[in-house]
Amino acid sequence: MIDPQLHQEIASRLSLASPAIPVGISNRHVHLAQQDIDVLFGKGYSLTPLKPLRQPGQFAAEECVTVVGPKGSLTRVRVLGPTRSVSQLEISRADCFTLGVKAPVRESGQLENAGSALLIGPAGHVELRSQVICAWRHIHMSPQDARQLNVTNGQKVSVRSNGERQLAFNGVLVRVRDDFALEFHIDTEEANAAGLKNGAQVMLIG
Repeated sequence: MIDPQLHQEIASRLSLASPAIPVGISNRHVHLAQQDIDVLFGKGYSLTPLKPLRQPGQFAAEECVTVVGPKGSLTRVRVLGPTRSVSQLEISRADCFTLGVKAPVRESGQLENAGSALLIGPAGHVELRSQVICAWRHIHMSPQDARQLNVTNGQKVSVRSNGERQLAFNGVLVRVRDDFALEFHIDTEEANAAGLKNGAQVMLIG
């Protein structure tokens, strides 16, 4: 068993070796293509920004939709902007049970054999075919962050949370892009398991 004092010393050294990574918790949400926005909200409709997200240029919109699956529905599912080339719904495992949808755990944009669901808006409805996933836990970062953390795009890493429900997350995907801000993305179920809130910090380990 590791001596508590030694454990604290190791944790302290780790914190000095790499920067803390802020946590961003993703509740269920949908990214929409303009053609689907036109159907759901009306021809030529533009999303209305409600609040900016940590990732530059991205925002939570005022608009929400209802999601319907074979077994149930979810109301007031937030739309995130800006528009994308392909619509994509991201839900949790519990949401899958509620809806009766089989959504695989995937990296954003990897939609082959993904789940399907119906979106309902004030002006119409859109059927998402193989466009529903549970998002794979990942870290957004800039090239400068990647150099500082000594990781590369597409690499799988492990991170550790602190607090009473300290937990290690393995298989975390690193996503590097010039316009990314450093942030560890997990869904609400993963966050609750570790007792994490938005803005909490985790450390890279291993």
